[in-house]
Amino acid sequence: MSSASESKPYKIAVLLCDTPLPAVRAMNGDYGVIFETLFRNSLESVSDPDANFVVDAYDVRNELVYPKDVDEYDAVLLTGSAASAYENLEWINRLVDYVRFLADEKPYIRILGICFGHQIVARALGGECVPNGQWEIGVTKIELTAVGEKLFGVPTLNLEQMHRDHVPSVPPSFHLLGSTPVAPNQGMVRLYPFAPSPSALSPADVHIFTVQGHPEFRTQISREIVKVRHASGLLDNCLVADYERRADWRNDGPGVVGRTLWEMVRAGREQRTRNL
Repeated sequence: MSSASESKPYKIAVLLCDTPLPAVRAMNGDYGVIFETLFRNSLESVSDPDANFVVDAYDVRNELVYPKDVDEYDAVLLTGSAASAYENLEWINRLVDYVRFLADEKPYIRILGICFGHQIVARALGGECVPNGQWEIGVTKIELTAVGEKLFGVPTLNLEQMHRDHVPSVPPSFHLLGSTPVAPNQGMVRLYPFAPSPSALSPADVHIFTVQGHPEFRTQISREIVKVRHASGLLDNCLVADYERRADWRNDGPGVVGRTLWEMVRAGREQRTRNL
């Protein structure tokens, strides 16, 4: 049997919901490139480190561009954004409608929501996004539920955070992955109808996956964002000092969350191939 690297490349559509800060973009590229880097670095954690894949980026915020043929893709990923998912803006409303369309009409395509993307998915599928009243930034320990532990294969998760909006509860038909004191919904999954009980789930059972944190952020990225937001007055000295205290904590973005993303994408391809 041929390996994934010898077969048709995995295809992931990344819906760009923002543009990185100039200094971040100069060193890391746009968010399409940043997520491509996450996927590539995460391959070290899966059984086929030479898997061939393609990331196509679509600027849904500034250009209102979406895939012409979304059926080409194994997964669609929504990035983070400095915007608020509850804003009544054309590009946000269109994105909400698109997620609802994908969930209802294209169930074989995995939906992956990151930070703002997590909030958009909630808004599209029966939940809400609201202002939190406080920031959550930097590497943060997430207490996982039994479902989260089963999916990620670890007892706790450390992820970079950068938000002050959140999803306050879990929408109908979703399962909570984990919580922090600041944000009680740190991630969620919707399972396929054929999935076993949540206590026995595997990545193959996940249709929609979201996290409030940023698995794609490295310290250099988050530090630049903190520097700019501190200089503008958005982040105070206490928040920045606390961020720096945790800056060297273990970051489970590529090794745990990235690996899980890959396992879902690969499982989706196998299921889709069997059904052809």
